[in-house]
Amino acid sequence: MSKILLLEDDEVLSETLVELLESENFEITHVLDGEMALEATFINHFDLLLLDVNVPFFNGFELLKSLRESEDKTPAIFITSLSDVASLSKGFDVGADDYIKKPFDFDELLVRINALIRKSYHTYANEIKVDNFRFVIEKNELYSGSNFIALSPYELRITKLLFQNVDKTVEKDLIFQHLNQGNEVSEGALRVHINKLRKIGLPITTIKGIGYRLAAS
Repeated sequence: MSKILLLEDDEVLSETLVELLESENFEITHVLDGEMALEATFINHFDLLLLDVNVPFFNGFELLKSLRESEDKTPAIFITSLSDVASLSKGFDVGADDYIKKPFDFDELLVRINALIRKSYHTYANEIKVDNFRFVIEKNELYSGSNFIALSPYELRITKLLFQNVDKTVEKDLIFQHLNQGNEVSEGALRVHINKLRKIGLPITTIKGIGYRLAAS
């Protein structure tokens, strides 16, 4: 289920959009102002940002500019009553992928949303898939379907190494080389990290006395 952040302070339009998008099986986080939106991006991964411009605290343009400067590349669509060319230009200048003017046709909005989400999934570079999981090497991100999975730094290193060696046994010595960068990781700690990765569903097999293997179940 794709996750969308909706920044919109118009109560009636917000309710309509949330109902529409949830009926299309999107998971919606709705916020009323720029500050709430920024906080939401810190604690969640979204597949799309749907942003009004004229909202309290700081506007949609300022929000997206800040996100792009922090290397957040989440696809973004501005939904706004601003129809002048200068506003349109500014929207794209700060990093928007699309811009739709109010009032808009809901079917058209859905087409634009689905097109952007499909494009973002299909343009990931160096993507490796195992069962329902995919690891995006370029972004160092793990997904289950379309859902982002947050990992600790050590878990992320282990996961990347296993995905880069799918169907191969990765020796423990090689794993320790990737983990021990200033802090020594014990064999017991490695087992704990592996068990945590198994709990999220990764099909990791122990090769006794040698190491671990990631293979499709």
